[in-house]
Amino acid sequence: MEYSRRFLRFQWITLIGLFLVICAGSFVRITGSGMGCPDWPKCFGQWIPPTAEEQLPANYLSIFQEKRAKKAVKFCKFLTSIGMKETAEKIKADPTLLKEEPFNAARTYTEYINRLLGFLAGNLMLAGFFWSVLFYRKRWLLTLSAINLVLIAVEAWFGSIVVATNLVPWTITVHLFLALVILLIQMYLIYRISPKHGTKIPVNQLTFYIWWSVFVITFYQMFLGTQVREYIDALTKQGMGREAWSDYLGIEFFIHRSFSWLVLILLVYLGWKNEKEGKIPMIRWAFIILSIELIAGVLLAYFDLPGLVQTAHLVFATILLGILGMGAYRFKKQLT
Repeated sequence: MEYSRRFLRFQWITLIGLFLVICAGSFVRITGSGMGCPDWPKCFGQWIPPTAEEQLPANYLSIFQEKRAKKAVKFCKFLTSIGMKETAEKIKADPTLLKEEPFNAARTYTEYINRLLGFLAGNLMLAGFFWSVLFYRKRWLLTLSAINLVLIAVEAWFGSIVVATNLVPWTITVHLFLALVILLIQMYLIYRISPKHGTKIPVNQLTFYIWWSVFVITFYQMFLGTQVREYIDALTKQGMGREAWSDYLGIEFFIHRSFSWLVLILLVYLGWKNEKEGKIPMIRWAFIILSIELIAGVLLAYFDLPGLVQTAHLVFATILLGILGMGAYRFKKQLT
């Protein structure tokens, strides 16, 4: 079945929207704007947030603290009901759970823009679902569109949980996991409807297995990176400088660093074989993006550079994951 160019372009626009949400989320993280809006889906009780503290009631901190407390209690009850009582108790015992931050216009609007991008991406996916229902009605397409629509709704809800629990570290990791799953499903949808990207590329068995290994490792790496970032944030709050980080970072940091070298070695080998034999553009781009991403990682680990490097690190890691994902969909293993 052929799909219109408009429909294909629309799905690419949706993919870009999802990518922008991930980038905005990273920027929120590095600027410390995660609690820029203490409630959800509104921001300080308004659809368009205030620009100055004077526009808020005098007791606004206690008002939103009470609202977050109620949502946190409900979430803890939910965790307990699914067998995660220990996790729920840890959240309740967290001394920073109900800590409120004074109004900061820059942080508020940074978080607000992040939410607007998420709202835009969600509506693009909703429009894509109805487009599929009205004009194509292919079971696989409707199923994928519906799954992603549900996931983006869960992602939005979980964003409210991240706020309600005052950025409990593991909730941020889950939030990222859902975003990446949504992104990869959207890429698979594009792969299925695109005349160009829907064609299989024959590669030898070794290339096929190495590519899939790099794809899986990179996916895992992004979560290790999130955990490493959480450790660093905690150490920074304790007043520890960069020179002391290596003494306190957990095993995740060393696994993350070691896997980065492994991915580099594997992609260097694939890049060398590709330039010598196949010259598949996707392999070349994966190597280039990985090189940039690793440079950002080295700058983060060993040099005191601005937080924008953190965003660049995640942005290029996400681009790399996208390229690896499309290759995983398109590469066809040759038996000889």
